[in-house]
Amino acid sequence: MAEYTSSMDSIHDASADSSRKKRRKIVGGGGGGNETPSPTRTTPSAAMTRWKSESEQRIYSSKLVEALLQTRRSSSPAPAAGKVVKVRETADRVLAAAAKGTTRWSRAILANRHRLMRNRLKRKHRKAKVTGKSRLQKPETSCWLPPLQKKVRTLSRLVPGCRKLPFSNLLEEATDYIAALEMQVRTMTALAELLTGSPVNRSGPPVNARADTERLES
Repeated sequence: MAEYTSSMDSIHDASADSSRKKRRKIVGGGGGGNETPSPTRTTPSAAMTRWKSESEQRIYSSKLVEALLQTRRSSSPAPAAGKVVKVRETADRVLAAAAKGTTRWSRAILANRHRLMRNRLKRKHRKAKVTGKSRLQKPETSCWLPPLQKKVRTLSRLVPGCRKLPFSNLLEEATDYIAALEMQVRTMTALAELLTGSPVNRSGPPVNARADTERLES
């Protein structure tokens, strides 16, 4: 009887040891052969590094000049205010294209451009009319919000396409958008200063900026 009990204990110990090994194997991923890598996300620091790189700024400067030249050739004579709007829209569109659809704000800018073009075409084929619904619209009522929530809402309205994003995602989009705008300002400032002949108050213009401005002047 003692021998039978001893043998049963040995079998139980071996089974328990085997179960523990199996659990460790499952948790450890079976030696790493079938592990699935976690998806990588673009960090704010990586986004800022991308928009500060010389190569990205050089590409944006070249694409911007090409787009401005095309806009100038295809557009009819317009007042100064209209020209400013077209330049701003072109600069934003090229900036959004430079992001290659990896951010929500860039996709929103490109989608808004297509929407505006559709609306302009529709306006040419129909007359504007005032309906009873538009006359009887109720004025918007403002509700009280905590100061922090007001700032978050303001930020979400400043970043294109981010009005309904969670706070953490909004911060990521805002960080990338601000870095992209800073590159846009540097590029356009350099082009404007080279066109007007005023001194450059920085370390220097973007690479190939002088060649790009010569194309604009020609």
